[in-house]
Amino acid sequence: MDIEIKRKNPRLRKYALPVGIAMAVTAAIVWAVMASQSSAYRTDYSNISVKEVTEGEFDDYIHLSGKVETGMTVQVSALESGIVERKLVEEGAMVNEGDIIITLRNPLLRQQILDSESQLAERQNMLRDTELAMEKERLQVRRDIIAARTELNRKKRVAEQQKSLFDENLTSREQYLSAKEDYELAKENLTLLEDRLRQDSIYRSVQVAMMRESLHNMQENFMLVRQRADNLNVRATHSGQLGSLSAEIGQNIQSGQQIGQINILDNYKLSVKIDEHYIDRIEPGLAGKASRQGKEFTVEVAKVYPEVVEGQFKADLAITGETPEKPRVGQSYPVDIQMGRPVKAVMIEKGTFFQSSGGRYVYVMSADGRSAEKREVRIGRRNPRYYEVLEGLSPGEKVIVSSYDDFGEADRIKIKY
Repeated sequence: MDIEIKRKNPRLRKYALPVGIAMAVTAAIVWAVMASQSSAYRTDYSNISVKEVTEGEFDDYIHLSGKVETGMTVQVSALESGIVERKLVEEGAMVNEGDIIITLRNPLLRQQILDSESQLAERQNMLRDTELAMEKERLQVRRDIIAARTELNRKKRVAEQQKSLFDENLTSREQYLSAKEDYELAKENLTLLEDRLRQDSIYRSVQVAMMRESLHNMQENFMLVRQRADNLNVRATHSGQLGSLSAEIGQNIQSGQQIGQINILDNYKLSVKIDEHYIDRIEPGLAGKASRQGKEFTVEVAKVYPEVVEGQFKADLAITGETPEKPRVGQSYPVDIQMGRPVKAVMIEKGTFFQSSGGRYVYVMSADGRSAEKREVRIGRRNPRYYEVLEGLSPGEKVIVSSYDDFGEADRIKIKY
């Protein structure tokens, strides 16, 4: 079956080509406008800061703020527990070694001292009584020995007389033997008494030595208790300045509790905090200078702490030359640390653009100053005034150094005066 094909309206064919061309031109214009709007940003010259790229001596140093600290700080701690009774020294005062800072009160310790005194007196009395009893016994034994020796001599004479009489048959054998036995008995009795005196002497010596040692230990213990009482006076262990004192009247202080610190004022240092960007370049021995009231002082990096806290690390600077007059702990000194020798380099003044671009690109001004083009660069070292430019810029070019936060992703900045 055949289908009839209808012919199109000749008027529509007549206007189709011009309409298509018009739509294509309109689309191209819209695209060009949108593209120009997406890659360009318009701003007033008064809203930006422009600096010229220069070439010169790049001084590699960093500028810091140093805080005065003492080279040595001694903690003040209580050796005994007690309640603060008096404060004899205030914060900031100068103290000498042995000066009393605060006094504590401890009733329990006082009772222990009284008990120790009583026990010591009792032990001393016991020792004296024992020594008196032993001496009395020793004297009695010596008297017994004297009596036994006298009796022995008497028995000896009788025995000798009886022997002579017995030899001449003038006495009986029984009387002779009896006298001889009495003599032998007296001699043995004397020997026993002498042995007893020696043994008692040894025993008394050992016993008295033990008692005296026990008494000596008790005396030392008593001295320690008395010393504990003296420890209720919290004293300065070193001469210096009392930097802090956290003890108030009536406060209960525990044994070993820190109550303050003493700053030793014959050795000062400067403590600085440095951006972690420099952590691989800061090392002991680097020289620098600090200033105070128009005078400069030489310093040197003495110690670098490895910990990084909130993007910063700490270092201690030793004052190597003249010490500032009347330094105060906690004062701030401007400090410059020299990182290396000055070298010839292309430089650009520091600005807030670095925070926006991370140093990866800059906007370079055109010759007529009416626009600025985005250009990739490579930034090297930095000091408080300049960035070292390694690639991407030439001396004489001008660069926008103010913040790029408002520019977005624009490749070109149009500037209106």
